[in-house]
Amino acid sequence: MVVRGSMRSAGKLLSRAAARSRAVGSRTLSTAAPEAPPLTRVYGGLKDQDRIFTNLYGEQDWRIKAAEKRGDWYMTKEIMWQGPDWIVNEMKASGLRGRGGAGFPSGLKWSFMPKNTDGRPSFLVVNADESEPGTCKDREIMRKDPHKLVEGCLLAGYAMRARAAYIYIRGEYFNEAVVLDEAIHEAYLAGKLGANACGSGYDFDIYLHRGAGAYICGEETALIESLEGRQGKPRMKPPFPANVGVFGCPTTVTNVETIAVAPTILRRGGAWFAGFGRKNNAGTKLFAISGHVNSPKVVEEEMSIPLKDLLERHCGGVRGGWDQLQAVIPGGSSVPVLDINDCKDVLMDFDDLKSRGSGLGTAAVTVMDKSVDMIAAIRRLAHFYKHESCGQCTPCREGTNWLEQLLVRMESGEADKREIPMLEEITRQIEGHTICALGDAAAWPVQGLIRRFQHVVEDRIDNADTFDPAQYFQHAWSGQPFTNADWTKAHGDGKTYLAGTAK
Repeated sequence: MVVRGSMRSAGKLLSRAAARSRAVGSRTLSTAAPEAPPLTRVYGGLKDQDRIFTNLYGEQDWRIKAAEKRGDWYMTKEIMWQGPDWIVNEMKASGLRGRGGAGFPSGLKWSFMPKNTDGRPSFLVVNADESEPGTCKDREIMRKDPHKLVEGCLLAGYAMRARAAYIYIRGEYFNEAVVLDEAIHEAYLAGKLGANACGSGYDFDIYLHRGAGAYICGEETALIESLEGRQGKPRMKPPFPANVGVFGCPTTVTNVETIAVAPTILRRGGAWFAGFGRKNNAGTKLFAISGHVNSPKVVEEEMSIPLKDLLERHCGGVRGGWDQLQAVIPGGSSVPVLDINDCKDVLMDFDDLKSRGSGLGTAAVTVMDKSVDMIAAIRRLAHFYKHESCGQCTPCREGTNWLEQLLVRMESGEADKREIPMLEEITRQIEGHTICALGDAAAWPVQGLIRRFQHVVEDRIDNADTFDPAQYFQHAWSGQPFTNADWTKAHGDGKTYLAGTAK
């Protein structure tokens, strides 16, 4: 008994000692090595099984049988039988924002369409008028994966209770229109479109309409005007297209990529799509990367991927190395330019680019190294917007001309430094004072130039005598000599430089 009592006493003592030891040890450990902060999520590195566009590079056939093997048109009828409200709710849950530039929540936009008809049919209009300089993502969908767009039209149209879809394609996209037209024809032959589409009991038609090459027709109401046979000029809003659109009927106008991703989202679930990217910036995205990178391309990646990672992972980095980077236009020509300091850690999504004074836009990433004359680059964009202005609004019609005139003088160093704030004032008088967003699109690149490269403009004015256009002449990648001198002299409106020659 004495032994047992001693053992019990010893056990208690050991237990207390162990407890004290654990307490002391925990205090010692906590003092020596504090808890590490939670890991920060790293975005990017999209896996192949998560890619929506599995034939982006045309490695397989684009026709319907090959598309079905890749998963297109799978259980389309069953998805439709879930009902229009279920489809809209899944799109809301996915967090998908419009891929045409504005970034408006897609599910919410689809829900604006009337649920009960007043006797007028509803329509879906797909904006395939891809005319933003640098943007070339939608053409890859239409010529390599067209059935994703065709199936998306059916599902989106059904969700909106639309009678038909009109795909308004850019006039210059001849080959893409041929492929897309044949894909629509294949869908009709297979019973996917027309009466009792996919055996769902719902009638739905798709019409392909070719535009005439006007940039302004990328604006939704100008597109509707053109579709109706009139000159493409934006309408005053309200009424909005969801109430009075094409042919005076309720209409939703949306982008090719936005519609093309819908079938995969509905098959895999909105929560799956929402799992990519940061909050309010969900999903995967097509990035069209061009300019001074080693391997320009269109690539699908996760939203919120760092710009530097995007360029180095998929494009082999900047030509000549990262230190040769001068500027990047991250979302098509209409968004303000970023300099190398912005590009080091910026994330490719709506919110982070907005916080840096730019925007995701169409995710057309234009990379410019130090061989580029930034004044000339923005001047060239100003010339584009002046040429493409429909002339309906005075601030845009007159202001875009003034922007170009001032930038031409600044490019050659003939301007006065006092004209720099005047140039910005013109952009402020255009921005927000026009019917459509073309005025904003013309103003923002110039504002970006002043915000980040004003020192370049000032240096050009101060040292106009030493400016050599040949220093910035963009030679062909092949190294071959420039052979179009006669053409540029005849048609360049006096705004082109030839290597080693004056303007």
